[in-house]
Amino acid sequence: MRNFALLCLLTFLCTSVRAQIPARPTSGELHAEIQKLQVLGSALYMAAHPDDENTRLIAYLANVEKVETAYLSLTRGDGGQNLIAPDIRELLGLTRTQELLAARRTDGGTQFFSRANDFGYSKHPDETFNIWDKQDVLADAVWVIRKWRPDVIVLRFDPRAPGTTHGHHTASAIIGQEAFDLAGDPTAFPEQLKYVKPWQPRRIYWNAYTWRGVPEHMRQDKIIKVDVGTYLPKLGEGVAEIAARSRSQHRSQGFGSAGSRGEQIEQLELLKGDDKDAEGEVFANIDVSWNRIGAGRIGQALQAIEQNFNFDDPSASVPALLRVRGMIRALPDGFWKTKKLGELDELIANALGLYLFAKTDDPIATAGQELEIDIEATNRSQQPVKLIDYFIDGTHMTRAAVDQELAANRPFRQTDTIQVLTGKASSGPYWLKDSWKLGMYTVKDQAQRGKGESDDPLNAVFTLDIAGEQFEFVRPVRHAFTDRVMGEQVQPLEIMPPVFGELDKSSYLFTTSEPSPIRIKVTSARANISGTVELCTPENWSVTPKNKTFTLTRKGEEQYFEFMLTPPADQEEGMIVPLIKLDGEEDSGYTRKLIKIEHDHIPTQFADLDASAPVAKLDLKVAGRNIGYLPGAGDAIPEALTNIGLNVTTLNKGTIATGDLSRFDAIVVGIRAYNTEADMPNMQPRLLKYVENGGTLVVQYNTSRGLKLPMTEIGPYPLQLSRDRTTVEEAPVRILAPDHPVLNYPNKITSKDFDGWVQERGLYFPNNWDERYTPIISSNDPGEDPHDGGLLVAEYGKGHYVYTGYSFFRELPAGVPGAYRLFANLVGLGNEVRP
Repeated sequence: MRNFALLCLLTFLCTSVRAQIPARPTSGELHAEIQKLQVLGSALYMAAHPDDENTRLIAYLANVEKVETAYLSLTRGDGGQNLIAPDIRELLGLTRTQELLAARRTDGGTQFFSRANDFGYSKHPDETFNIWDKQDVLADAVWVIRKWRPDVIVLRFDPRAPGTTHGHHTASAIIGQEAFDLAGDPTAFPEQLKYVKPWQPRRIYWNAYTWRGVPEHMRQDKIIKVDVGTYLPKLGEGVAEIAARSRSQHRSQGFGSAGSRGEQIEQLELLKGDDKDAEGEVFANIDVSWNRIGAGRIGQALQAIEQNFNFDDPSASVPALLRVRGMIRALPDGFWKTKKLGELDELIANALGLYLFAKTDDPIATAGQELEIDIEATNRSQQPVKLIDYFIDGTHMTRAAVDQELAANRPFRQTDTIQVLTGKASSGPYWLKDSWKLGMYTVKDQAQRGKGESDDPLNAVFTLDIAGEQFEFVRPVRHAFTDRVMGEQVQPLEIMPPVFGELDKSSYLFTTSEPSPIRIKVTSARANISGTVELCTPENWSVTPKNKTFTLTRKGEEQYFEFMLTPPADQEEGMIVPLIKLDGEEDSGYTRKLIKIEHDHIPTQFADLDASAPVAKLDLKVAGRNIGYLPGAGDAIPEALTNIGLNVTTLNKGTIATGDLSRFDAIVVGIRAYNTEADMPNMQPRLLKYVENGGTLVVQYNTSRGLKLPMTEIGPYPLQLSRDRTTVEEAPVRILAPDHPVLNYPNKITSKDFDGWVQERGLYFPNNWDERYTPIISSNDPGEDPHDGGLLVAEYGKGHYVYTGYSFFRELPAGVPGAYRLFANLVGLGNEVRP
C-alpha cells in the first residue's frame, strides 16, 4: 500500500504543493473534484518558455472540461531578463520554474519541463537546434506524452512558420509535432519503456492566433472555435479571471494581468490526428467517461454522489465515496485506475476535513542530522477515522504506532526526534546537480526528467482507518513558522551538504601582476564541524596560504578567510573554486555554495550550486573613479564595476533630485529603468542637466513598450528604439568610429575585445536616431542588415550621453574581459580632458 500511495503522489501529482499550507478546499471545490472524477481524459499544452502558455485555455480545460491538463515548457526561462531581482541565467530559471508551478496551482494544471535551457533569443529554429540537442529534447517530449497520456495536444506556436517568431517558439512546435508521431512507436526511444508504455494521442492542434494577420497556410476548414469565457459560480469567478491570476504569477517578467468577463474565443487548427472534432468541442468523439475502460457503473455512482452532495456537510458523501473506492480497486491494474484512485483518496481526506501535517523549525537539514518533527492529525468531521501509525520516510524512524480514534475536531499531536538517513543526497534542483552545456541541462536519471522540481526529501506517511478501510496518505515535511507580519508561513525543507564555500565576487579581474585578496565565506549547515578551506586556481596562478583551518560550532555559523591570489605575467583566463575538506572526510571535498532566492509570490528556494568563479588577468585601465548607479529591472553591474576598482554609489529618486551629482565621473542607468521606474519622468531632467554640466550618463537597454516617459525624451536628442537585436554572440562586430575616444581611452578597443561574449551581442537596438549621435560599432546576425544603433554616443553641453543595447548586464558578471574594457571606456568618457 505504501509504495502505491507514493507512486500516486510523486508520479502523477507533479504540480508542486511544496510551498503550500495543507489543502483546505471549499465545498464548491470538493463538488468540482467529484465532477472531475467522472472524467477520464487529458490534454497537453506545449510551448518553449514560462509565460508562453495560454492560461485561458489551460484553465478552461482543467476547470470546465475537467480533463487532466498539463503544460510542457521546454525551458525554464533561464535566458530572459528579470524585473524583480538581479538574478539571471540558472538563478532566473529557478524563479521562473516556481512561477510556473504557482501558475499551475492557480489554473488547475500540471507542469512539465524538458532538459533544454533558454540560451536567449534566436531568430530561427535552425539556430535553436544548433544549440539544443534536438534528439534529447524530442526524447523528453515523447517521455512526457507517454507519462501523461494526453488525448489532445495543443501547440502554442505554428510549426509551419519558421523565422516569424522566436526560434525557440517554432522549435517547440516542431518538437511537439514530431513527438506526436513518435510517442506511440515502440521503436522510438525504447529505453523509456522500462517506465512507461507507448501512447498515441488522438489529435494535435495549433492554438491559432491571428493578431499578426491570417497566415496563408491556415486551413479554415480545420479550425474549431471554443468559447472559454465560462463562468464558474461554485468558484465565484470565470475562466478568464482564473487565467489572469495564473498569468500574474509571472512577476519576474512583469506580466500582471486583469481578469475579464464575457465571451472568450480560442481557435484551434487541427494539424494531425482524427478529423472528428466539432465546433466548440476539443474532445468531440473522444470518450472521456468511465466507459472508456468499461466501468460505466463507476461514472453512474459518482454522478449520484454529485447530485446528492451536501455543501454544508461534504463528509456525508464519504460512505458513498468509499463504495466507489472499492469498485475502482476491483478493476484490473491500469493507468486510469491508478490515477483516479489517487485522486479519490485525496478527495475523501478533504471531504473529511482531514488535516495531516508534519513540520520542523529547520529550513535545511543534512544527511545524518537529527530533527524535531511536529506531527498533527485532525479529523474535522463526524465520520469514524482512526490513526493507526505514521513514520517519516527518508529517515531512520520506524513506524510510530498510535491506534487512536480521531474524534471530531480533536487534534492528535506528537513531537518526534528523527535522524535523516546517512548518505541522503542533496534535494536541490535536480537539473543543476551536474555540469551542463549551453542549450541543455544534464539529467542522467530518466525518472527525474520532465519533473517540475525535485521530489521532497522527507515525507510523513500516515496510515489511517476510515470507516473500516485502510488508507495511506503521504505529506511532505515542511519548514513552518509564524511571521509577526505575514502570519503562518510554510516553506520547503531541503537536504543540503554539511558545509558551503562561497567566493565574495561572481568574477575576478586582475589588471596588474600584483596579488589581490580573495575572500571565502564558509557556512555550516550542521553544528560542530571542523576542517580546512583552500582556494583552487588555474595552473599558472599562485595562492597563499595553501589552506586555512576552521571550526564552526553552530548550524548556520559563518567564517571568512582571505587568500592572496597572484596572477601570471601574461593575459590569461580561468576558474577558481573554494575547496572545503572536513575532518574525518579528507578523501572528499565540498565545492558548492548555498543560494537563497526569496520572493513573496513563490516558496523560498535553497540550492547548492557550483561555487567556482571566472578569473582573468587582462590589460585594463580605468579613467574616473566615482560612479553613480541608478537601478532598473535588476542587474549586477555595480559589483562588476567594483571589481575593476571603481567606487559605486547606488542612487535613488531622492539623491538624484537633491544630491550633488557633479561628484560622479559617470552615472550608469540600470537595464529597463525607463520601463520600470515610475519616477523616471522626474529624474530624467536632472540626469540630462548633469550631462549638460559635464557628466557622463550611460543608459543601458530599454524596450519600446511600457516606457514611463515619451521615447523622444530618453536622450538629449531623439532616438527610436526597435526590436533589432544580435542574438549570435560570435557575430562579427564592425568598428564604425575608430577614432572616437570611447574606443581609444583609456583602453584601445579592437575586434578581439568581442571574443568570448555570452548568450548574445545585444538587444532592442535603436534603429533611428538624431544625427548628433555617433554610432560606434555595428553587428548583425547572419543574413541580416547591419544594426548600427547598438552603441550611440552624443556630446551634450559639456558632457557625454551614451545609449547602449549591448548586453553588458550579461557579459560583466560572466567575466568577459573585452566587455569590461569597453565599459571602462564608457564610464571614463570625458575624463581625458578634465583637469
